[in-house]
Amino acid sequence: MCGELVPSPAWGGIGWGAVYDKHKNMNDIEKARFLRKNMTKQERQLWQFLRKKNINNLKFRRQYPLGNYIVDFICNEKKLIIEIDGGQHDEDKNIIYDLERTKYLEIKGYKVIRFWNHDIDNNIEGVYQEILKYLIE
Repeated sequence: MCGELVPSPAWGGIGWGAVYDKHKNMNDIEKARFLRKNMTKQERQLWQFLRKKNINNLKFRRQYPLGNYIVDFICNEKKLIIEIDGGQHDEDKNIIYDLERTKYLEIKGYKVIRFWNHDIDNNIEGVYQEILKYLIE
């Protein structure tokens, strides 16, 4: 991706500096399409586990608009949202934003689970097992 990662509520959290500026007038569907086409390495890696009903025959969607946000992955049947966070999510302003976002999504009836990029990079099997726990509840 080009540009610096910057917080952007219009993008559901984090957008890409120069890319965000160029595409800030997109509607939510266009933003979601753009994000699907430009997934991070970690998103692509997790998507290989989630796509085509690979887990318990459950359908997941990626970069899905929900309210004013676009969530990384969602299983509507189980009301589960999976977010993958890079290091920028550990900054105070983004921690507060993520808490507000999670509270909104939980009010809508969803369970939100988060994984760090390094979890995906170093322990994808552990991430998969953790997701399974939420799907069998």
